[in-house]
Amino acid sequence: MRAPTARQRGVAVVTALLLTTLAVTLVASLFWRQQVELRSLENQRLQLQAKWVLLGTLDWARRILREDAQLSAVDHLGEAWAVPAPETGLDDYLDSGGADNGEGGAAMTRTIVDAQSLYNLGNLAQNGAANPKEVDVLRRLLASLQLDAALAPALATALAATQKAPSADGAAAAPDLAQLTQYDDLLTVPGFTLPVIDKLKDYVVLLPEPTEVNVNTAGALVLAARMGRSAAQTGALLASRAQAYFRDEGDFENRAHTPLVAGETALQTHYFLVGGTVRIARARLETQALIYRKNTGNTTLKWVRDY
Repeated sequence: MRAPTARQRGVAVVTALLLTTLAVTLVASLFWRQQVELRSLENQRLQLQAKWVLLGTLDWARRILREDAQLSAVDHLGEAWAVPAPETGLDDYLDSGGADNGEGGAAMTRTIVDAQSLYNLGNLAQNGAANPKEVDVLRRLLASLQLDAALAPALATALAATQKAPSADGAAAAPDLAQLTQYDDLLTVPGFTLPVIDKLKDYVVLLPEPTEVNVNTAGALVLAARMGRSAAQTGALLASRAQAYFRDEGDFENRAHTPLVAGETALQTHYFLVGGTVRIARARLETQALIYRKNTGNTTLKWVRDY
């Protein structure tokens, strides 16, 4: 009778161990699933906090631009909007939960860039037709960047195809750049590749309407391409601008020895690119927005994109 009893005890012990292992596995699985769900909810909370902070960035930018318009009709790089805001800590305002667990706290950076300091690709075509003069401007810019100048007419043709032609009564239709509004959209144009776009995007922008280049904020390559000047001439103009910005049309004409040309060059900007980056613990959100500012200082948000 002893042998069967020992076997039964052994089976009971093994069964108990298996049941214990199964129970521990189930409990661990439940805890793991709960941890994953909590982590997911926390990530959603952090992303939502980041979006709210970035909305505040847009309000800050619009206030800065509105106040600037009330102070001066000339836009230059010495104004408040052009000074990058230092990184702002948010730990005193947000419960990031990251400072204590090694994931870092919460911080925000904000920038405002004059969109008209770049060459507007929207100038290449109006009312469904390419603009040869603007195509030449882009050709010069592409050549200075050591890119294929043939990309200019190809892009002008593609942009014209996305626009509405004038109506039968001769009234010009508003530009419609719905199909080409972002840098990545340029990949649909023959010849444009990611390396080409990466090299070009620091010098061009796609705006909803044709615009002038602001001679007070444009860089050397954009200014040279826009005005059709040599590198030496543009360098001299920028050196003069570094001493003092162009106060008005007469000041620019005296120093540049050429007048401002309507539709090509200007001293005032209407379109601004607002960038914001928010880091809260392990969450990070970048956004860019396009703001249009009227002469009165009133602003309109054209679009917002998250990255």
